Amino acid sequence: MAKHRKPQPIPAVCPCGLPANYVDCCGRLHRGEAQAKTAEQLMRSRFSAFAVRDEAYLLRSWDPGTRPADVGFDPGMLWERLEILEATGGGPFHTEGTVEFRAHYRSHGTPGELHENSRFRRDSGAWVYLDGVIEN
Repeated sequence: MAKHRKPQPIPAVCPCGLPANYVDCCGRLHRGEAQAKTAEQLMRSRFSAFAVRDEAYLLRSWDPGTRPADVGFDPGMLWERLEILEATGGGPFHTEGTVEFRAHYRSHGTPGELHENSRFRRDSGAWVYLDGVIEN
């Protein structure tokens, strides 16, 4: 049976870092009203899904071959800000892409950051997260 986790309140400004409101930006992807057109857009929407604790979207947008059974949110972790450092491939006419990013968080009150180079691919036409390498 799936674990039910309390979602975060819906933010006004989208957590993905673009100057848009959540409902019209990543919220559309989370609700299934649109699909990511690029690997970077999927990366941004996945960061926002971590910020609002949308496990269903995270699992849906994960490659079936690397997808975990559940996300396992830490209740003391708050994802605060995303920086996209570089993107290669991952455009509308590509089948693969990478996105290097820095995700800023607060874990039980202590600030931190995750620096990762993520790989994405298309699965039946839709962008999915494959895996990532954590950078130091």
